[in-house]
Amino acid sequence: MTTNEVILVNEQDEPVGTMEKIAAHEQALLHRAFSIFIFNGNGEMLLQQRAMQKYHSPGLWTNACCSHPFPGEDTGAAATRRLQEELGFTTPLQKAFHFTYKAHFDNGLTEHEFDHVYTGTYDGPMQLNPDEVSAVSHQPVEAIAADLQQHPERYTAWFAIAFPRLLEWMKQPTFTHAR
Repeated sequence: MTTNEVILVNEQDEPVGTMEKIAAHEQALLHRAFSIFIFNGNGEMLLQQRAMQKYHSPGLWTNACCSHPFPGEDTGAAATRRLQEELGFTTPLQKAFHFTYKAHFDNGLTEHEFDHVYTGTYDGPMQLNPDEVSAVSHQPVEAIAADLQQHPERYTAWFAIAFPRLLEWMKQPTFTHAR
């Protein structure tokens, strides 16, 4: 298993192959990904500022963690693994919803992802991986919504798509985190 490969999928999230991650982004091929939204006990959302050396969207604010599962790896297990790798903690995660998006970047790469969204609650210490994260901040969702509307350039493309969907999902009776 090569850890820089992503799982190529069709519109139903059925695997159709694997490819080296950068090549998949250069060719704008649909691949599996995940995004994690973490809340603290006060209901504030954890945002991370991407490290400046990231291959796209450096320095932008986004959800707690996002990445791609390895070929053959369960998406939920990959989300838990990556949370530990980027932020230095684990917490139980709940699958919320999924969506597909395509975003083009100035460096010629394109994210075309079938994105699985997970949520969790965590109040403990973090150990930030400086290769991935330059800063973190807990913010009320209302403040994030207002800032995203006023300053969309501060946020990643996928966050701008996922965040409003998350707010809608949070209105459902099945949402239990951060209430």
